[in-house]
Amino acid sequence: MERTQSKVLHLERTQALETWAQSTKTKLTQVNGQRKYGGPPEVWDGPTPGAHCEVFISQIPRDTYEDQLIPLFSSVGPLWEFRLMMNFSGENRGFAYAKYASPAVAAEAIRLLHGHMLEPGVFLQVSRSTEKRQLRVGHLPASTRQQGLLQVLRGLAQGVERVCVTAGPEEVSAIVAFSSHYAASMAKKMLAEAFKKLFGLTVSVQWQPTVKPDEPVARHNLSFPSPLKPPRLIYYPPQLETQALHPPSRPPGFCRAVGGPTASQHRHLPCSSTAASPLMVVRNARETTTTLDQMDLTT
Repeated sequence: MERTQSKVLHLERTQALETWAQSTKTKLTQVNGQRKYGGPPEVWDGPTPGAHCEVFISQIPRDTYEDQLIPLFSSVGPLWEFRLMMNFSGENRGFAYAKYASPAVAAEAIRLLHGHMLEPGVFLQVSRSTEKRQLRVGHLPASTRQQGLLQVLRGLAQGVERVCVTAGPEEVSAIVAFSSHYAASMAKKMLAEAFKKLFGLTVSVQWQPTVKPDEPVARHNLSFPSPLKPPRLIYYPPQLETQALHPPSRPPGFCRAVGGPTASQHRHLPCSSTAASPLMVVRNARETTTTLDQMDLTT
């Protein structure tokens, strides 16, 4: 029993990690299957990193932890964030993400550390992170409105920036843009279950595929402008308007945060620039019964 536990949890490596964290005063936070450093760290001099500042690290031995990885990747430049994917057993999942202050430093990390021999016979793979920030939520009700869905999603997940509702040949779906890859990945883990518990809806939640510049974009596969560009109005062809969207109106479900009146006869999910936690939304849902006709998806 003790041998099995030692083999699975790598107690010696774990103790070395704890000793290192205490001696360097490094704070690590365990969040939903990953252990995070920084984002930003306690001492950070500079702006929040933009796009192309993150690298993807793979081929990490399962008993290797931050006490070895963070010093190695910090040798290239200051780390804004380091995320190591973890299993419940105490092993890492073999990959991690490191984010730097600029794309130039990230490129230097790839040049210096791709193929780095971490231990005899073990070579790290380091490449540019795709930093996906968009999810596709499928199998939505035909009456789903864009503004209502935006407010519901902001009540369930953090970092929701924009929503684009589209009507394909077989279903109504939405492309949801987030402020970061981390926010999108956290939402991907919980949105399907949240929709099922709160509204009795079975929706699909997947990564939105990245479209190459020379690849034609289908009309039902609309995407958003680059996060670096200012938001703009998105044009919907007449076919989509008649299938999925309603004429502009000011129904009671609009929240004050988006310029509409607050509903007096029903309580709705909170909507504000600061997203509420899913636990708070679930607690509110227990206090008042929400039906499909009352939910903010259709307002």
